[in-house]
Amino acid sequence: MNVMPLTDEFAVTAQIAADDVSAIADAGYKSIICNRPDDEASDQPAFDTIKAAAEAAGLATAYIPVIGMPTPEQVTEMAGVLKSLPQPVLAYCRSGNRSSIIFNAAQG
Repeated sequence: MNVMPLTDEFAVTAQIAADDVSAIADAGYKSIICNRPDDEASDQPAFDTIKAAAEAAGLATAYIPVIGMPTPEQVTEMAGVLKSLPQPVLAYCRSGNRSSIIFNAAQG
């Protein structure tokens, strides 16, 4: 897992697995945001699988799936989630790029 911090309270990474969640919690993250739609690739775990592992580890989650560029509604939702979730937050998508884009858009 290659975590790329964007701020002290927010980082992005590529697709995670349920087995990664304990390491994410051990690294100090309090929340996970998924920006990847389920079934985008046949080998990715469903968000519900990640959510169950996160909840078992005591982490909060949010699911804001983005296809292509985020919509204004998704940016607004992301801004709200960032205000409500415990920090620090780790967001993921296929590569981390969409998570970076929606995070940056939500800052404006």
